[in-house]
Amino acid sequence: MKFSKKLAAALATGLILLGTAACSNGGSSSSGTSADKIPTKITKKTTVVFWNGMTGVQQETLKKLTQKFEQKNPNITVKLENQGAYNDLQAKINSTLQSPNNLPTITQAYPDWLYTASKNKLLVDLKPYINNQNVGWGSAAASKIKPALLTGAQIGGVQYGIPFNKSIETLTYNADMFKKYGIEKAPATMAELKQDAQIIYTKSHHQVVGAGFDSLSNYYVLGMKNEGVDFSSKIDFNGATSKKVINYYADGIKAGYFEIAGSEHYLSGPFANRKVAMYIGTSAGEGFVKKGVGNRFTYDVAPRPGKYTMQQGTDIYMFKHATAEQKAAAFMYIKFLVSKSSQLEWANATGYIPVNQEVVDSKEYKANKKIKLPAKLEDAMKNLYSVPVVKNAGAAYSELNPIMQNILSAAQKKQAVDNAIKSGKSKFNAAWQQ
Repeated sequence: MKFSKKLAAALATGLILLGTAACSNGGSSSSGTSADKIPTKITKKTTVVFWNGMTGVQQETLKKLTQKFEQKNPNITVKLENQGAYNDLQAKINSTLQSPNNLPTITQAYPDWLYTASKNKLLVDLKPYINNQNVGWGSAAASKIKPALLTGAQIGGVQYGIPFNKSIETLTYNADMFKKYGIEKAPATMAELKQDAQIIYTKSHHQVVGAGFDSLSNYYVLGMKNEGVDFSSKIDFNGATSKKVINYYADGIKAGYFEIAGSEHYLSGPFANRKVAMYIGTSAGEGFVKKGVGNRFTYDVAPRPGKYTMQQGTDIYMFKHATAEQKAAAFMYIKFLVSKSSQLEWANATGYIPVNQEVVDSKEYKANKKIKLPAKLEDAMKNLYSVPVVKNAGAAYSELNPIMQNILSAAQKKQAVDNAIKSGKSKFNAAWQQ
């Protein structure tokens, strides 16, 4: 999974509502959106091309939802063009940006993938469509999309994207092991996480590692955010606050009570094998956990320790070369995908979180006993954060993973990490200057 690598205007604490003033059918945007009037209905055969990176059950569910949409809208055909994995999709978008007319109508993407496209005015500002009474909702608030997720799909403050397949980081823990070692509840703070990890490691006679983090990039970004520092090129990687965040993990690695995923990329395997008592990873991975654990023990999920969690996953963006009919049809399709009924089906089938708040609040979603997340989701989403979409932020975010791997590898070898941190600072700063 990609953790949010990748992303739009920084969310600090508040959930920001977009403007709710209704826009006329002929509304155009300051970012250069086509001045074509938004059609009130699609009266002739119209094809929407949708590039995506969905596989397995995600792809099958998307096909089912698309078929339902087409049945309700017989004049609209949606061509689902799968581009492979996310890196393949990103590469296809990048190579096609040189020939804008060959771009699809809409695509899944992380906002930082489209930073250059937004600067070159190749994207459609979706605010007029959101505010349109016919193809949209009339206002952002009426969409019922969680405001923080909508904000996360902005680039430079413009609503170019609509959130679709989203996940957050959560804590997954072995409830039986907690009971065995006298831990009464899931840790809510990083201090509690460290304490509980030490207890488990000690009481298991060093047979079980207490905890770990799947995404080292997310670990650092959220560690800094919880210290009051937003992700930016102004971060001093070798400064006191940064060292505090890094050493929290490094000290645990040296002492044995923390673990890193390493070449396996995810700690769900060691967790299922009872080698790790708890870990922080994507909420979308619960299906893999459930399958791996089976009936061997009882697992549970809880909000990520600390104030913030990372919102991850892609949004849907629209390209400007499309006709007025294609744009309107595409937005009608997007609206359908994020509707209550579609998001309930999507979340239950794939494990992604619903972007529609009505689903999060619904009895139908909370009644899902197949996975643990629905009952815990509201608390887990209180404070969302995403990497800001500014020049080279995505590159710097991605560089954090190998930097942290190098630092924590030194810690595993019981070596001092200061030199690795200094080396990491050079690489971190260089990523911002590409």
